Amino acid sequence: MKKFVGYENGINLGGWFSQCDPSKEHYDNFITEKDFANISKIGFDHVRLPIDYNLLEDENGKPISEGYGYLENTIALCKKYNLNLVLDLHKTAGFSFDSEENENGFFENNFLQERFYKLWEQIAQRFSKYHEFVVFELLNEVTDKAFSDSWNEISKNCIKRIRAISTDVRIIVGGYWNNSIAALKDLTEPYDDKIVYTFHCYEPLIFTHQGAYWIYGMPADFRLKYPDTIKHYLELQKKLHLDFNELLSTSGVETVGEEFFDELFAEAVSLAEKRNVPLYCGEYGVINLADNDSRTAWYRAINSSMKKYGISGAIWCYKEMDFGLMDYNARLNSSIESFMSEISV
Repeated sequence: MKKFVGYENGINLGGWFSQCDPSKEHYDNFITEKDFANISKIGFDHVRLPIDYNLLEDENGKPISEGYGYLENTIALCKKYNLNLVLDLHKTAGFSFDSEENENGFFENNFLQERFYKLWEQIAQRFSKYHEFVVFELLNEVTDKAFSDSWNEISKNCIKRIRAISTDVRIIVGGYWNNSIAALKDLTEPYDDKIVYTFHCYEPLIFTHQGAYWIYGMPADFRLKYPDTIKHYLELQKKLHLDFNELLSTSGVETVGEEFFDELFAEAVSLAEKRNVPLYCGEYGVINLADNDSRTAWYRAINSSMKKYGISGAIWCYKEMDFGLMDYNARLNSSIESFMSEISV
């Protein structure tokens, strides 16, 4: 399978320019240069940077120079510390993967789609010159399958607009069901040879999101070990009336270990080989409520399978956001370098 060179082992900077307090104080202090130095020291080769549209444009779509300044500074820090960068548009006007943010209408509204295209044109005009170590990700986690055809058309149009500015920058595209690996087959053929397919992996959700306050019906005190049998996980889901859009119930293996991920990734790898595109797991991780041994075992299993297939990826996430590795590592009372060496294979 074609490799996504330079993006094999990354981490998300979630909560900095997305899903956050959009204030100067937050932007200036949540992530600083010492974090980039630390990320590089640990051994990550890139960061994925979620950004919301309102960092870069006002309510009328007019560019915000200060927002673009933050991205210029981020790019400079990545270059200084030998880190590659994924610029991920986490939210656009009219769409957010989080329904509580009341962003809607994007997939039906030509005006909002044109605003999306113009935003990406602005980004491309400013940052495609850094194409050797900066990659564009068009949109985070398209939700409903009903958006599939519309999203295929929008993403194709957007890529075409970007290509009028840069033929060199690599572009990441994902599918519906919040970048489900099952949705990759419904993406259109890659526009050119610089397209990367992305998916997110939090399977099994009942483990990785145990006790999560944002999951409807999830008890706050629910805890679960890993690994365990698929039968047991499915029984618990049924008992808790949790309706997860995941691939657990169709698996042909008994235990949710490394063999589960091998099976889960196999079809996507076959598709990627056929279409000659790299695969990138833009988010994967376990909530900090999970016990240390289980969380480490999950990371070890998924990382082993990803390495086996040549799938690149970025852990969710570096700091806070209920998944932060730095916070998790403090609980371990050991260095994050030690943790990373433990899960690397």
